[in-house]
Amino acid sequence: MTTHRIGPPPPSFGLPPVPGITLLGTARSRIRPRRATALATVWAATRLGMLGLLLVDHVGDSGVAGEVYTLYRRWYEQLVHGAFPLDDVTWQYPPGAALVFLAPGALPWLTYFQAFVALTLAADAVITLALARAGLPGAWLWVCGLPLLLHLPYARYDVMVTAVAVLALLAVGKRPHIGGALAGLGAMIKVWPLLTVLGTPPGRTTRAAWFSATASVTALLTVLMLGFTHSLDFLRQQGARGVQIESLGGTALQLARTMGWPGTVRYQYGAFEFVGPYVSSIARLSLFLSIAAVCWLLLWRARSRRWTPATPFDAAFAAVLLFTVTSRVISPQYLVWLLGLAAVCLTSRHTTQRTAALLILPSAAVSALAYPVLYDDVLAGTPVGLLLMVVRNGLLLTAALLSCRRLWAATAAR
Repeated sequence: MTTHRIGPPPPSFGLPPVPGITLLGTARSRIRPRRATALATVWAATRLGMLGLLLVDHVGDSGVAGEVYTLYRRWYEQLVHGAFPLDDVTWQYPPGAALVFLAPGALPWLTYFQAFVALTLAADAVITLALARAGLPGAWLWVCGLPLLLHLPYARYDVMVTAVAVLALLAVGKRPHIGGALAGLGAMIKVWPLLTVLGTPPGRTTRAAWFSATASVTALLTVLMLGFTHSLDFLRQQGARGVQIESLGGTALQLARTMGWPGTVRYQYGAFEFVGPYVSSIARLSLFLSIAAVCWLLLWRARSRRWTPATPFDAAFAAVLLFTVTSRVISPQYLVWLLGLAAVCLTSRHTTQRTAALLILPSAAVSALAYPVLYDDVLAGTPVGLLLMVVRNGLLLTAALLSCRRLWAATAAR
C-alpha cells in the first residue's frame, strides 16, 4: 500500500461565514484580517509538519500509523458487510464508531489510509474554524496544542470525535436542540461527548438539549442495530479491560515494581496492561473512583445556583478530566479530547478553567515523549519512563482537582 502527501488547505479565517457554522459560534465580530492570517499560517505550517511526521513514521503496518493501516482497515472490511467485529478484543467502541471507520470509503480514489487522514485533517480544520469564530484564545490553544502530540492525532479517530463534541458545546447555549443532537451522536461514537450537555442551565435549555441527546442516541442506535449484527459486543470487551501502564493506577503499580512488586506487563485487549497481585484491586479502585466522580458531578448539578455562558464549557471539561484520571486507561489520544474542551473554555471570558486548561499543554507534550518517543522506557519502567508517567499523570490530576474546585466555587459554593 502506498501513500501520498496530503497537503492541508488553510482554513478561511476572517472570510464570510461558512453555512451552518454561524449556528455553532458566538455572536462575535469578524476576526481582524491580520490575526486571521496569523492563525491560518500557523495552522497550515504545524499541520504540514504533523503530516510529514506521519508519512515518515512508517510507510507500512507498524509505527503510530499502524493502527489505521491494519486495525481500522480490518474493521472497515468487516463493517461493510453489515457486521460488527465478532470476538475481537480490540473492538471496544460504541456502535456509532462504525460511521467513522466506514467514512473513508466515501473517498474511493484514495487508499484507506489517505482517506482517513484527509477526513481527520478536515475535522481539525472544522474545529479550528469553529473555535476561531467563537474566540481566538481558544483557537490558538487548539492550533498550538495539537502538534504537541506530534503525528498521533492523525492516526487515531479522536479528532473526529472531538469535532462533534466541540460543535455540540458551541451550539448548546443558543441552539440546544442542535447541541443535544450532536452530543447524542458523539456519545454513540465514543460516549464522553454526552458530557457536553451536563452543564446546560436549568429550564428550557436543559430540557431541549437532554431530550435531543436522548432522541439522537435512540434513533442512531436503532438504525445501527437494524443494519448491523453484534452491535453491543463492545460492552463485553470493555468490561474485560485491566490496568493500562499509562493510567494513574498503572503509575502506582510501576512505582511498586521499583520496591519489589512482582507484577509484569503483558499485551492484552489491545493495550499493554499489568498482570500480577493486586492488579484487580487497582482496577476496582479505579471503577470506584469513576463512580465517585459521577456522584460528585450529580451533587454539583443539584447544588449549582449561578450560571454563566461558560458554565456548560467548564462543566464538560471538568467532567472529562475526572473520568480521564480515574480511568483504567489513559491513552495519549485522550489528550486530544482535553485539548478540544480546554480550547472551548478559553473562547469565553467567563470561564473559570484558564489555569486547568493551560495545564493540558504540558500534559500533551509529556504524553508525546512517553508515546511514541520513549515508549520502550515506559514499558520497561526505567527511571526516565517512570518520571514521564509521574509528571504527565501528576499534571492531569492537578488539572482535574483544580478544575473541579474552580467550577464548584464559581457555581455551587455559598
